[in-house]
Amino acid sequence: MLKDQVVLVTEKGEPIGLAEKMAAHQEGLLHLAFSVMIYRDTQAGREYLLQQRALSKYHSGGLWTNTCCSHPMQGEAFEAAAKRRLFEELGIEMPLEFAMGDLFCYRAELDNNLTEHELDQIILCKADDVPLNPNPDEVMSWRWWPQQELVSEMQASPERFTAWFSQVVEKVENQLQH
Repeated sequence: MLKDQVVLVTEKGEPIGLAEKMAAHQEGLLHLAFSVMIYRDTQAGREYLLQQRALSKYHSGGLWTNTCCSHPMQGEAFEAAAKRRLFEELGIEMPLEFAMGDLFCYRAELDNNLTEHELDQIILCKADDVPLNPNPDEVMSWRWWPQQELVSEMQASPERFTAWFSQVVEKVENQLQH
């Protein structure tokens, strides 16, 4: 099944094949991924829509992370993959306008003897109101998190967040400032 495969790439992003998703994470193979961050500007400042991953996820269960993250299928554009996963994870059906952010490579050892080794495309989306219908198999909780509170919490309790999240926040903040 295509959904259970990831696109293997070089560090330059050139596709070199496919691998079963779990095998790629067990072997630490470099593959394509994306991280969506929905944000809004309020009178009090910027807020980010974050999710807490369901405890049943194959890794990083119960940890807070960006709005949505996943892997594009072979031949699937990042925007199409983002829309697909926003619906599958959070039940978001509204039309959204995406801005492609930075592409970065990271490697992190995770729970369950898995390794996340991804070439990750940041996808930004500004939306003041987003109707959600989270899938409990994907999302345990969600909230709009004020930027300053988030930065403080990430410094005080980094273990509450996914391994890639601090890098995503850094990239998002840099892009939104420029």
